[in-house]
Amino acid sequence: MNAFSKLFCRVFCCLCVLWGALAAQAADKPPVLVGLDGEFGREGATSAQSIELGLRAAILQINAAGGVLGGRAVELVSRDNREILARSVANTAEFSAMPDLVAVFAGRSSPLILAQIQAVHAAKLPYLVPWAAADSIIDNGMQPNYVFRLSLQDSLAMPRLLQSAQRRGFDKVGLLLLNTSFGNSNLAAAEKYMRNVKNQKIVGVDWFNLRDTSLIRQYKKLTDAGAKAVLLSANYEDAAVLVREVAALPPGERVPVISHWGVTSGTFVKQAGVALQDVDFSVIQTFSFFSADKQQLARFMKSAAQISGVQRVEDIEAPLGAAHAYDLMHILARAIQLAGSTERSAIRDALEKVPEHRGLLKLYKPPFTPARHEALGPGELLMARYSREGVLVPAQK
Repeated sequence: MNAFSKLFCRVFCCLCVLWGALAAQAADKPPVLVGLDGEFGREGATSAQSIELGLRAAILQINAAGGVLGGRAVELVSRDNREILARSVANTAEFSAMPDLVAVFAGRSSPLILAQIQAVHAAKLPYLVPWAAADSIIDNGMQPNYVFRLSLQDSLAMPRLLQSAQRRGFDKVGLLLLNTSFGNSNLAAAEKYMRNVKNQKIVGVDWFNLRDTSLIRQYKKLTDAGAKAVLLSANYEDAAVLVREVAALPPGERVPVISHWGVTSGTFVKQAGVALQDVDFSVIQTFSFFSADKQQLARFMKSAAQISGVQRVEDIEAPLGAAHAYDLMHILARAIQLAGSTERSAIRDALEKVPEHRGLLKLYKPPFTPARHEALGPGELLMARYSREGVLVPAQK
């Protein structure tokens, strides 16, 4: 063996020892935990599963790049609240008591999230929202505020729905709202927006309760009042009931339904069935995988395929949950690095200081600031329709 070969062998052996030592050191480091409080057990719901998909895809990438805080892996801890308040409260208490758990991702339910606001602030626990849209989730009056959202906001959603109606020539509309904080938030947003609108009118507002077996009476009341379109805030099962009932009407008695995105959180298409093709139904979104940056999309899809059965964009159920959670997890990882520790208040402060992040939805520059805990704005909003295959695709208006 010549001198060069001997030197190469020595260097190679030293590197092997170093790599082994680093691997052993990394294995000794506890993971950094993040929680997910989702509606996994809610019959027909797919939003929690979608949020989890986005989180796990991001975590796979973060860990493959070396993790956080000098080689610590990020680990997701999921809990099922079944959209039951007591379960959600218990889950939040459990998360709060976990050492090295730095943040909790919430699910889709605004009422459940609003009920946690006091508890997460008492625990100084960063609370990240990739779905629920009630404005008071962020506008909660807490200082410092531990809640951050990368999702739709009702104060943006309802004006966009009204604008969509107006662009389509519907100068008279009715509001059909779920009788919860979800519906109340949408009504407040609509009333505020309409103060400065002169060529459009809300001719009526009607309400329904969770799991009502019929909504056609309220729909007909609005159309009888002159509504040329009905703006809907509903969950998937309620919206499916309405679609089946509207489809059963004579064609001349059907008016378009322009919907908030709550309908996309579960098996709406399956429950609506073929009736969906007989109703003019559109829904607001913040993003479409079909118009995503190709490089960012390919990166996401590669990771999603490794951890799930997702092979195509069409395979992603409740797609915005995955997209929002994916970007929000990457932003959280940047904040953990910036904080330099798992200390929750330091991570909260760091979330306001992440300078930028190139995500799946857009370039966040910055994602959040001390004065703004909303990562998305009106520029991200678009309308979508369901294709015959039941897949949401961008619409023109």
